[in-house]
Amino acid sequence: MEITDIETIEFTCETTKTSDEKGHAHPGPPRERVRRITRVAVDGGPDGHCLGGHRATNDLASETLSGEDPRERERVARRLRRMGRLRRDTLSETTVSRIDCALWDAAGKHYGEPVYRLLGGHRDRIPAYGSTMVGDDDPDGLGTPEAYADFAESLVDRGYPAVKLHGWMPPYDAGPERTVAACRAVRERVGPDVPLMLDSHHFYTRTEAKRIGDALAELDFAWFEEPMDEHSVSSYEWLTRNVDVPVVGPETAEGGIYTRAEWLKRDAADVGRVGVHDVGGITPALKAIHCYEAFNVECELHGGNLPNLHLLGAMAESGDYYERGLLHPDYDYDATPAYLASPRDPLDDDGHVRVPQSPGLGYDFDWSYIETNRVEP
Repeated sequence: MEITDIETIEFTCETTKTSDEKGHAHPGPPRERVRRITRVAVDGGPDGHCLGGHRATNDLASETLSGEDPRERERVARRLRRMGRLRRDTLSETTVSRIDCALWDAAGKHYGEPVYRLLGGHRDRIPAYGSTMVGDDDPDGLGTPEAYADFAESLVDRGYPAVKLHGWMPPYDAGPERTVAACRAVRERVGPDVPLMLDSHHFYTRTEAKRIGDALAELDFAWFEEPMDEHSVSSYEWLTRNVDVPVVGPETAEGGIYTRAEWLKRDAADVGRVGVHDVGGITPALKAIHCYEAFNVECELHGGNLPNLHLLGAMAESGDYYERGLLHPDYDYDATPAYLASPRDPLDDDGHVRVPQSPGLGYDFDWSYIETNRVEP
């Protein structure tokens, strides 16, 4: 088996999401956008695919990895990581992650097994928490504490066993008092038995973060996520020592598994955080998960996607929830995108998402639609 190409498939589709100046998603009017799929072409097959990707990354990796055995994922990951030292703009953890996930997809197809079984296997269904979009100023959306409470109540009625709030972030007013008021309103509405989490504005000061953290402890929140710049590890050491709500991290800080090891050593968070697209793919994410396990530290996964779902299927010691969303009263997350032939991560009546059982990652792409709407480079 040899890699013959790493291709970026681009196509247009309609979306009803838009982004604010910071990149956070909100509901919006229908518009056309370009989506990408990373394809690792294998001589004689099977090819591997992952949703997302970056053309410059894939073009450079294709030149470098042509002729490599796609089953040797450790070898590939090491080459790309070392190449990325002086090419971080092209070979970042995020862009490289799609290649690694596509290699796992090819491996699952080659061996005739879903990826989570190749990873060790543990369970085939994961409890999901409803993860909201960030706040806005629409009283019928997520514009007030009462709006958050209304939406959280509807998510619990829908069957979600837990709910995570993404609070207000600039350009909207992200004052700590507004955030605490929303958290308090949600707790009062859903009652004491529903686990709640907060992912807040990421640039609070220490005193602001502590003020919110103290309130979350009083409200019995399950965790507090990324309230300060994660490059300041000492700030997280301080916060973890000074609030009673569990602090989760790191999420977006560069450095992949190495950064997480440093946070572990310094006790900078109570709960670890890993996502395949944050650390470079499934291969390094699995290493980070096992590292947390060795230190008896819980680990939760960041992001709702099939690679993360397979990782959760192989996690026996932690990984309590799959992050499903982002959700909003005015956004139909459950609608199947036109480029898929079946729903992406349907929610069971009891609030679980099943790990795909087909070989590989289980993407059910509608290739006819993709080819019809393909954008040629």
